[in-house]
Amino acid sequence: MTDRSDGTGTPDDDSSGAPIDFDRLDAIADRLSSDDRFDRIDAQPAFAPDRLVCVYDAGFYPNRVHSARLEIVWFENGDFSLQYHEEHDEGAFDHRWDRHPSDHNARDHVHPGPNAPTPGTDTSHPPDWRDVLSTVLTEIETRQRGFWTP
Repeated sequence: MTDRSDGTGTPDDDSSGAPIDFDRLDAIADRLSSDDRFDRIDAQPAFAPDRLVCVYDAGFYPNRVHSARLEIVWFENGDFSLQYHEEHDEGAFDHRWDRHPSDHNARDHVHPGPNAPTPGTDTSHPPDWRDVLSTVLTEIETRQRGFWTP
């Protein structure tokens, strides 16, 4: 993902060195397009032609959260970066799940919220893309529930 001056996106160290797997991104878009949690799924938007941007329905969030999205980039060698981003009254929340070569972490790692620091935390991600996606969506759902529990 691209490091953008507005603070969204991810640092340039996410590059896998492999080509983007647009077939995988299409499969993910097909899978998520009927999911009610998303207002829209944008494949290769102008600001991010290498990824899929999934914009969450605002109903999952209190008013202080203005928007939330999941940006997905997948590479032909199985590397990936999935970044969850929220815009708040008081700033932003970012959390990223990565598999790519890195000089700051093991190949599988996360950059935890609220600010997705580098270096992140070494971890292991499932080998199958469907399991990675399910894990990420479950973690985001847990965060969403946290807004509504005392």
